[in-house]
Amino acid sequence: MTDLSRFPITKKWPAQHPDRLQLYSLPTPNGVKVSIALEELGLPYEPHLVSFQTDDQLTPEFLSLNPNNKIPAIIDPDGPGGQPLPLFESGAILVYLAEKTGRLIPQDPARRYETLQWVMFQMGGIGPMFGQVGFFHKFAGKDYEDKRPRDRYLNESKRLLGVLEQRMTGRDWIMGDEYTIADIAIWPWVNNLVGFYGAGELVGFSEFKEVQRVLASFLARDAVKRGLNIPARSAA
Repeated sequence: MTDLSRFPITKKWPAQHPDRLQLYSLPTPNGVKVSIALEELGLPYEPHLVSFQTDDQLTPEFLSLNPNNKIPAIIDPDGPGGQPLPLFESGAILVYLAEKTGRLIPQDPARRYETLQWVMFQMGGIGPMFGQVGFFHKFAGKDYEDKRPRDRYLNESKRLLGVLEQRMTGRDWIMGDEYTIADIAIWPWVNNLVGFYGAGELVGFSEFKEVQRVLASFLARDAVKRGLNIPARSAA
């Protein structure tokens, strides 16, 4: 049996199945990227809820795995060379899982890099911008009288949705007919923008017909339905 005891995080979240990939996460847009990918790939894994309500992400145990105190993070007991691999940053984890399995990423080098550019598009643009819109529309920022900060992020989010709208015209997925980690990176954030943040009307989401179409296809996938609720919040 694999021994993960050298990882301090396992003291707070003991591994019941140490031979499985260990996922430390919360069902946020970044967190569900990894649970969805794992569900799509059918890899055996053990999820652990990292509760923000109790500041789990700030505990020494979690920081020992991710010093940036963000979810998700993983330990793969069967990493490169058969050795356990700790890893954080959702984009890096998506790339790792795709390359580990040879799935959800094109094998052709040119298309592989094209896929990665769209993962980076989400990491550097959609995630930060949509997140700021959420802050100014749903959370404390909504009470600011000066709407210029909100509008800065709002206008950029609309622009990014326009980029997606153009990309998705005539395509089933980001890479055409091939479903990839680029889709798994992007669509949870689009879903969160119009769902949890409730900013659909604010960003004029009804204007983005192609984005709506592909988002609906994404949410209809069985693995996505499961992954959006892993780890279960009720476990906290």
